[in-house]
Amino acid sequence: MTAARRLFRNARLIDPESGLDAPGDLLVDGAHIAAIGPGLADSGFGDDVEIIEAGGLCLAPGLVDMRVQLREPGAEHLESIESAGHAAAAGGVTTMVALPNTEPPVDNVSVVEFLARRAREARLAKLHTYAAATKGMGGRELTEMGLLAANGALGFTDGVKAVADALVMRRVLAYARSFDQLVIQHPEEPSLGGAGEVTEGEIATRLGLAAVTPMAEVIMIERDLRLVEITGARYHVAHVSTAAGIEAIRRGKAMGLPVTCDTAPPYFALNDLAVGDYRTFGKLVPPLRSEKDREAIVDGLKSGAIDAIVSDHRPQDQDSKRVPFAQAEPGGIGLETLLPISLELVHNGHLSLPRLFQRLASTPAALFGLPGGKLSKGAPADLVLFDPDYAWRIDRANLWSKTKNTPFDERPVQGRVMATIVGGRPIFRGEGLKAAAA
Repeated sequence: MTAARRLFRNARLIDPESGLDAPGDLLVDGAHIAAIGPGLADSGFGDDVEIIEAGGLCLAPGLVDMRVQLREPGAEHLESIESAGHAAAAGGVTTMVALPNTEPPVDNVSVVEFLARRAREARLAKLHTYAAATKGMGGRELTEMGLLAANGALGFTDGVKAVADALVMRRVLAYARSFDQLVIQHPEEPSLGGAGEVTEGEIATRLGLAAVTPMAEVIMIERDLRLVEITGARYHVAHVSTAAGIEAIRRGKAMGLPVTCDTAPPYFALNDLAVGDYRTFGKLVPPLRSEKDREAIVDGLKSGAIDAIVSDHRPQDQDSKRVPFAQAEPGGIGLETLLPISLELVHNGHLSLPRLFQRLASTPAALFGLPGGKLSKGAPADLVLFDPDYAWRIDRANLWSKTKNTPFDERPVQGRVMATIVGGRPIFRGEGLKAAAA
């Protein structure tokens, strides 16, 4: 695929913005979508158009993953911008938004510029970054939000740390409000969240592991919603994982507060049984919850209470995982498994494909005012071509990420990416993609 103009013929077009799910063709001209609809292939094109025979595969906007941990700068042996870009491409992710917890952290303009330069050099998935809400993510002194936003930061968060001090959080929200910036909070009251390794319940008791109460999540959310009432700032809850947390967010939305939230595949596809044999790959933050909470996450995605699905990509090496459970570092990689695990929501009848891609692409793009996440004339040609029914088994040894710490290792799934296109330029090509003569 080298031509500047490409026609995807006989595709199943999925547009989350319009709700389209129908057969048709799509023409890419340069970096943008030039035309979309049935019968385009019959219009006749010159020799400069490469025709890609989709053969009924789904063609949708590329995924916009708004929660990715990169390890560059500072820990490139875990994940670099280039390796994450390859993993994203293999997973159909065309845009990543990175957390600021690098070394040094993204709390000044020079690190924002460094990440932008490295992404341009890698020429893979598009990369944006959050900036830290507080200097050094120390939870005390605010960063220069206005300057950081002016130089490309998409929002403000202390990453995997909650802004614990209520007065500091009020100042963060008020400052962000003056620049119309999104504040993203890790919803865990630290003095409760740091008390254990797994969620409170029967599994924790059986394993004899220190437990974290699920109330640590809702306590932080409810406190912050009161601060949002005061400040009017746009507030986003990251990786919500409990029924009580979702209910609090529902109440905030019902009050008209500018609150949104996301979740990640482990919280709707797994429960705390996944750590039942001290399996450290299932040690995450927040921890895997009860089956009741998992069902509440699915219901939140169905009802729209949960706005987005993210990978929550958090690379850890073997030295951090192949140790006793209490000593293991939390986190799992997720860029390459985001789409196939999320497609379980479609196969199980919970969401249609357009509604799934609202949560994977169009809503995350809209939260940041990005132009992607839709199939329409003039939109960026950031696309994923995938087979929703392709059956395979996840094998961590075959993943592109430098680290292999996936909680979904050996899970059978349906759905695989066949091609990923960014700005009209192919960055990944898998099986089953055919080029036909023009």
